[in-house]
Amino acid sequence: MIYAFDTYYLNDIAKTVCIAFEDWDSDIEKEIFTEKISVAAQYESGAFYKRELPCILSLLSKINLKENDIIIVDGYVSLNDDGKMGLGGYLYEALDKNFPIVGIAKNEFSAADSQRRSVYRGVSKTPLFVTAIGIDVDEVQKKIEKMHGSFRFPTLLKKLDQLTRE
Repeated sequence: MIYAFDTYYLNDIAKTVCIAFEDWDSDIEKEIFTEKISVAAQYESGAFYKRELPCILSLLSKINLKENDIIIVDGYVSLNDDGKMGLGGYLYEALDKNFPIVGIAKNEFSAADSQRRSVYRGVSKTPLFVTAIGIDVDEVQKKIEKMHGSFRFPTLLKKLDQLTRE
């Protein structure tokens, strides 16, 4: 199963949504998980994970992950070639390196990262930025290119984004 997470903040409340789907090319989710909690930390530039990681871990505590499951986060796994981790890297560590983490970001991070891949989908000239840990990033890049939907954002990731804002 693939579990994609996103969080939306409104005042002091964080709404985290997870869409679970069976395959990279799925066009419909298998299950949706949602949770609202108080914001644990204020936004800190360069330390986004401090705000979002507690939200994801809280919702993950309600999901029974199994071997071979993959987690997608809205953001980065790694931020540069010097080992600076993004949200996905911290999540990987928090889960004792037991589950592969894929980061899909909408905006490019300025530092060079040899593990970052640009994914162009549909006719969009603007890429998605993909990083991964516990799974080969080049394989993931191909899978994301083929995810359902003909636009920049795959169908289920677009739905995930919409659900967090409702």
